[in-house]
Amino acid sequence: MENWGLVTYRETALLIDSKNSCSSSRQWVALVVGHELAHQWFGNLVTMEWWTHLWLNEGFASWIEYLCVDHCFPEYDIWTQFVSADYTRAQELDALDNSHPIEVSVGHPSEVDEIFDAISYSKGASVIRMLHDYIGDTDFKKGMNMYLTKFQQKNAATEDLWECLEGASGKPIAAVMNTWTKQMGFPLIYVEAEQVENDRLLKLSQRKFCASGPYVGEDCPQWMVPITISTSEDPNHAKLKILMDKPEMNVVLKDVKPDQWVKLNLGTVGFYRTQYSSAMLESLLPGIRDLSLPPVDRLGLQNDLFSLARAGIISTVEVLKVMEAFVNEPNYTVWSDLSCNLGILSTLLSHTDFYEEIQEFVKDVFSPIGERLGWDPKPGEGHLDALLRGLVLGKLGKAGHKATLEEARRRFKDHVEGKQILSADLRSPVYLTVLKHGDGTTLDIMIKLHKQADMQEEKNRIERVLGATLSPELIQKVLTFALSEEVRPQDTVSVIGGVAGGSKHGRKAAWKFIKDNWEELYNRYQGGFLISRLIKLSVEGFAVDKMAGEVKAFFESHPAPSAERTIQQCCENILLNAAWLKRDAESIHQYLLQRKASPPAV
Repeated sequence: MENWGLVTYRETALLIDSKNSCSSSRQWVALVVGHELAHQWFGNLVTMEWWTHLWLNEGFASWIEYLCVDHCFPEYDIWTQFVSADYTRAQELDALDNSHPIEVSVGHPSEVDEIFDAISYSKGASVIRMLHDYIGDTDFKKGMNMYLTKFQQKNAATEDLWECLEGASGKPIAAVMNTWTKQMGFPLIYVEAEQVENDRLLKLSQRKFCASGPYVGEDCPQWMVPITISTSEDPNHAKLKILMDKPEMNVVLKDVKPDQWVKLNLGTVGFYRTQYSSAMLESLLPGIRDLSLPPVDRLGLQNDLFSLARAGIISTVEVLKVMEAFVNEPNYTVWSDLSCNLGILSTLLSHTDFYEEIQEFVKDVFSPIGERLGWDPKPGEGHLDALLRGLVLGKLGKAGHKATLEEARRRFKDHVEGKQILSADLRSPVYLTVLKHGDGTTLDIMIKLHKQADMQEEKNRIERVLGATLSPELIQKVLTFALSEEVRPQDTVSVIGGVAGGSKHGRKAAWKFIKDNWEELYNRYQGGFLISRLIKLSVEGFAVDKMAGEVKAFFESHPAPSAERTIQQCCENILLNAAWLKRDAESIHQYLLQRKASPPAV
């Protein structure tokens, strides 16, 4: 909490032990400290006029935390991680019918709790990042300085910020930004291209992007979209920057050879998704394999395709084919985003009888990079290599990759016996792997390790993976443990969430556990964001229409006012999952079978 003069932190957001802290904890501490210190200016020196403008505090602090970390630790490549951690997360939520605008009118205290969500924080930070790029660093700093000086020790509203930035840049900031903060959602830009002699003619059109598929409705909202366009001639620089201020636009790119690709949204900075014509997409895909597309553009392309498949605009099989093109990928964040999306797909397919086939696919995608990385750090490696190794081994171990499982068991045994203590970066993947493929003894050892740990970080690390255990009676044991004295109240939620995300049975058991223990859980967490997080983590993996009805009915008779919007979003997501499964399960199954029959030539 960013109190002026006494910032308070929970231990895991502040304390680092040089030997026992993993790389992701170091990074997390750096981001949280950056966030709270940013609040000394955004929130404390200049305070929002009313809760409607909460995003001026949270969006800015969420953007500046990355600015700080990038300045202090350039080797973290943190702006690429921003795209995976904040930008895509905000887009996922903002594509729902039950999203809300960044600026939201607040009339009741329970509505205040509701807006501390990914829209205020992550979409807020994402549109600031887009605005900074649109204005340019020099004018942005000038405008921010005017804003902080003019309103220090006072209250400010969103309009005050626009006025200062407009004065500094001479650009129509208020007109542009009102389309991003006063209406919910964001656009999908559809683009097709035609070669005309030495030039490339692009046709752009924008529609609201909806998680349920193409926008149907009378008045489609419009955005003023800062668009950057790059080509294979110079993938890291914009060949053209335009402001798209109407539903359709034609753009001429001068001197582009027929064999050059053209890409929108350089650096994945604009808060929109892009759908390319099939010819344009075909020409971009080799840029994933040969790495000529920059990392954050590879990530953005894959993420856009995944969300288009999720919305039923393209087939999921097309995305699986693209995912296979990432075999040579070296970048941690690109893998992290790919891994998240494969995780979402795995959860969806846990409702089918070919869950094992998607695990085979995961193993095929991740084993080449796993072999290249190995288990032990090599000389000259840094922060991102450590994060990547942990991610890949965890993914392979969880999917039951034989060599990874055997090595994890061997290292776990040495760790427990005190022969060779696991490095902090390997603990999560090893713990997860041995638990997922272990028995009651493994769980007992993990709970013992939890008891013995003197660092909160280690306790949390164990709490987050306990849900990987598979047998019904052990799952029950983990759920009971979550509410015991052993687990701090603020960490119970991640234990239950881990169970819900761990397996199909875990999902059902966690939901039943929440219903059975609702009174205690609600009394503990009401009014804070933890109640919303608990609900989201435990029900969003369902993919059967009737579950949406069951969740809705439960919360009608057990109201949780501060989580009302989260509950609506969860029900919407369950229905979307069910539709996705109905639509694509069969074609995914066929594709996975056909792949097995004739493995692709790598």
